[in-house]
Order: sequence, then structure tokens, then C-alpha cells
Amino acid sequence: MVSHVRVSAKCWLAGMYGALAAIAAPNAQAQDHPSSSACRFDVFGGGRVAKVHDGGSFLLDDGREVRLAAVEVPLAPEPGETGPRAAAGSAAKAALESILAGRSVALRRQDPALDRYGRIIAHVDVIGDGPARPVADEMLARGHARVAAHVGHIACAINLLSRERMARTAKLGLWGNPYYEVMQAGNGADLLAERGQFAIVEGKVLSVRESGGTIYLNFGRRWSQALTVTILKRHERFFSGAGLPPKRLENRVVRVRGWIDERSGPRIEVTHPEQIELVELN
Repeated sequence: MVSHVRVSAKCWLAGMYGALAAIAAPNAQAQDHPSSSACRFDVFGGGRVAKVHDGGSFLLDDGREVRLAAVEVPLAPEPGETGPRAAAGSAAKAALESILAGRSVALRRQDPALDRYGRIIAHVDVIGDGPARPVADEMLARGHARVAAHVGHIACAINLLSRERMARTAKLGLWGNPYYEVMQAGNGADLLAERGQFAIVEGKVLSVRESGGTIYLNFGRRWSQALTVTILKRHERFFSGAGLPPKRLENRVVRVRGWIDERSGPRIEVTHPEQIELVELN
């Protein structure tokens, strides 16, 4: 796991101000949202919260289940489960309960979506007494969530990453738990121990190679001993358009988020620009 290195993130945000302006300028409807206009998508429904299942999902009083979009939240612990993940899961559930219990919410989304459990995936606002409050913003600001691998909207991702970064710097919530520290890309054994888990990993890209329609960002001399990030060649244009041409990341320090897999060593497949942040060491 990484030591507490002082960093200031120059997320892919820096190369995106032009794109952000182009997206945000015509969105006049967003101007009345005081805290997170960037994620203010169309309302498609709402209701009153009947029960919070865990830090990322809840039940409405009409029986619909909802999962927060664009964030990864520790699951509530199983009965008898202990340890750092269980503690983070319990804290996240308590935080979401404090925000949502008995409240009315508006559901927003870019595109209709359900997860594999049939839950509605939505950006959620608490409504009813004053300005609407985006729930994902609050969970990130309190340190009980991490930005997901897929946000799908530049301005929204910028907003969410900023909130996550501030909570991480202040070591709030799960960021005060050593289990959730940003991992080092060169620690292959630690990464493999977390295969199947969502993680944020940081390190210097030592080389960039292309083979068989895949671009490889290599963080070590040997694949088995360090992280490898893979990007399909057909997705390269998305990263270049976001100011992150993959082949120019060599010798850059980056922070990558996604699910750790094992293929002759630890790997994370990257499909969306918001999964990579450029990092400047102070």
C-alpha cells in the first residue's frame, strides 16, 4: 500500500476545460442547482425512502429499489463479519441513512439503466426542504464513497472526482481506513490479493506498448510483479479526446481506478477516461 505521499491531482480535468465549457454552457436548466449542476440530469421519477439497504442502495415506499449512480460504496457487512471492509460498510450505511431516512428524493439519469439485481441506477437528489441535495456528492464529501470507473459525463466526473479528492486529502470516512489507501502500482502481490475488488492504484507508467488491438500501460519491468492497464485500441480516441492520449502517458505518474483482474499479473481494464488521473508529485 502507498505511504502518505503528498500529491496534487491534475486529473484528466486539465485537458478538458474546453469540452467542459461546451457541455455546460447550453445547459441552462442546470444553473438553479447550487451544489452539483454538473450531474443534474433529467428527472424520471422519485418517491419517499422506506429503507436503506447499504451505503449505495435503498428502497422506495412503492417497492422500487435504487442504486446510486457513478459511485462505488462499501457493502454493508454480513452478520458476524468484522474487519476494515465491514467497518467501512457499516459507516457508509449509517451515513446514507442519515441523509435519506424518511426523505423524499428525485431520481435523475442520462439513460435508462438497471443493474443485474433489477435495481434502478440513478443520480439521487434529496428534495423537500430547500435546494435539492445530490446524495452522491454528500457521500463522497463525507468520505464514504469513491468515484466509480464509469461516470459517462465529463462535467459530472470532474465534480465527483474533486469531492473524492478533498475527502481523501482530509482522510475522512473510508480514507482514514488503511485498507482503502490508494495502492502502489509496483506492489504486484498486494494488488493480486485484491483481485475482484474495486481499487484506486497509483504509479509511474514505465512503458506503453500496443499488440493485437490492445494498448498496454506497464508499471513494471515484469507483468507478474506490477500493474498493467489495458485499453482497447478502438477506445483510444475517447482518451485522446479527453486530453489523455494513451501513448503519451509513458513516464507519467497516474492514478487508475477500476476492478483488479489477474492475467499473468495484476491488471485493470480501462474503458472510460475518468478512470485515469494525471498526478503531479510535489
